[in-house]
Amino acid sequence: MTDFDLSDFASVDPKQFAKIVKTAPDSQIKEVMQSDMRGKVLDEVFGRMPSLFRADRAGGTNAVIHWTVTGRPDGGADTYEVVIENGTCTLSPTPERDPKLALTMGPVEFLKVVSGAGNPVMMFMTGKLKAKGDLGLAANIANLFDIPKA
Repeated sequence: MTDFDLSDFASVDPKQFAKIVKTAPDSQIKEVMQSDMRGKVLDEVFGRMPSLFRADRAGGTNAVIHWTVTGRPDGGADTYEVVIENGTCTLSPTPERDPKLALTMGPVEFLKVVSGAGNPVMMFMTGKLKAKGDLGLAANIANLFDIPKA
């Protein structure tokens, strides 16, 4: 399954998604994320975050995280707000609160991070992922979610 086809993304489970992202060339991922599929893919990925949240690993973590995915076809970016508080994770497609952590990355890097196919620490070190705010939280985000490995 090397074709990066997310036309029926809602029916793709997290493990399949991880495999698709891991095996697809960056150019294919970028092409899809420059198309009209971008919003559907982002909405689906962020929409799944609350169900993949691991409250048992969150402890007393309370944080507002802004995820900004650059590279929109019009040159802009999409920002989603993820709120972790009181052992729950909620999503807002409209950022309304001040973030404890703000993450900014391109669409290819974003899909690699959320699918477990990319190394966020290496992306940060090479400038492909920007983190502003609580870097300790940034380093721990992957532990707060059940990210499938392809």
